[in-house]
Order: sequence, then C-alpha cells, then structure tokens
Amino acid sequence: MGSFDYDGELRHYDARLREAADVRPTDHILDIGCGAGQTTRAAARRAVRGSALGVDISAEMIARARVASRDVPNVRFVEADAQNFPFPTGTFTLGLSRFGTMFFADPAEAFAGIARALRPGARLVQLVWQDRSHQEWARVIHEAITPDSVPAAGAAFSLSDPAVVRDFLARSGFSGVKLADVHEPVWYGKDPDAALDGTLSLLEASDRLAGLDRDQRKLALDRLRAAIVDHYREDGVWFDARAWLVTAVRA
Repeated sequence: MGSFDYDGELRHYDARLREAADVRPTDHILDIGCGAGQTTRAAARRAVRGSALGVDISAEMIARARVASRDVPNVRFVEADAQNFPFPTGTFTLGLSRFGTMFFADPAEAFAGIARALRPGARLVQLVWQDRSHQEWARVIHEAITPDSVPAAGAAFSLSDPAVVRDFLARSGFSGVKLADVHEPVWYGKDPDAALDGTLSLLEASDRLAGLDRDQRKLALDRLRAAIVDHYREDGVWFDARAWLVTAVRA
C-alpha cells in the first residue's frame, strides 16, 4: 500500500488558495496542517522579505517538508499540534490552511490560539470540505466498501456548516468571516492502479475495510476498483468535490 498524494489530489484547490492568500513580499505566514510543505514553500517564495512557518502533527510529513524545502531559506517547519502549540503572540501577518483545520478536537481552543499568533488586522485564509453529500470521492468509497451502512459525518467534515465556522471564528477573535463556494475536482492518481493504491491508504477506506471478513473485503475491493476505473480519464482518476474558502480578519 502506497501513500496518498495530497498535493496531486488538491492541485485545483491549491491554486484557489494561493489566489485568495495573495501573499505579500513582507508577510510572515503561519501554515496550519502544512503536510509535506507545498503550501508553505509557495508562500515563503512570495514572501521574499518575510518568512513562513509550517506546522503539522505528522512527523513523516514534516520530515518530507524539510527535505523538499532545503533551497527555501525563509521557511521552517515544526512537528506539533496547532491546537495547543505555544505560538509567539502577534507574530504572523497571514494564516493559511489547506484542509488542515477540520481535525481539531477543540476548534474553539485551536482558533483562539491561532488568533493570538496573528497580528491585529492579519488575515486567515483556509479551505475546508463542504458536507459529505457534496463529495463524490467519499460517496464512492462508502458505497464500494460498506454500501449497506449509514456514513458517519467524519472529522473531515467538522467545519462543513457555515454557521458553525462563523461561530468558532467569531468567538476566537476574528471578524469579517466570509465563505465562498469552491467547486473543483480532486485527483486520485495517474491510473486506476495508482488511485486504488492511494485510496487504500486513506482512513476513509482502511477503517471501513478493517471491519470486513476476507470474502467481504474481496468484493469491496472489486467494487472500489470498478468505481475508480469509471472515473479514469486521459489525465488520471478524478472525483467531484466541493469546499468552502473561508476568509477572516484578526480583530
């Protein structure tokens, strides 16, 4: 089983995030849930007289980010949980997150800490998934592996309700909260074999497969592969998806 290529998956969303972030040469950026550091590096390269800090809870991702960023002198990475990490107060002029804020156990605490780390007037720009019902990738995985079960909401969709997002951010010290609909496909691999291999590394798939016996697992994998083949195009395997682009200002 391989690892999932999140940077490849989110290529269209990455472009939308960069456009909305509009990084300035003097910005000091905090990238929350930075993964392998693609978004952090891109921001640092635009902030030529500033800096970028990427934070992620995964040691593997942080290690990959550091290796890939050796030629970017104004970027650094910290392996930490952004929910309770003691960021220096009032340091950053821009907060970024590409699908990294939905997994907080206590979003109110997490966003309050992020707000403290940002300077007054600093912007927060983040992408979060909309409701599961808008995610073809989630539906395909669920229907292939556990078609007779009711899908749980899942942590990935914890910030899918605009009212919930506005409430968390307002209570955490942000104002001017806006949500824009972003409707772009996600890429799962260059061909069905790569897409299946990557999909099986996702908790969305592996957790469901773990509860099946050998015969059920074989049938589920056959259904999953067939669904992936149905979504194969000349440039890879694609699924429909929908997200919120959330922007706010540190009050």
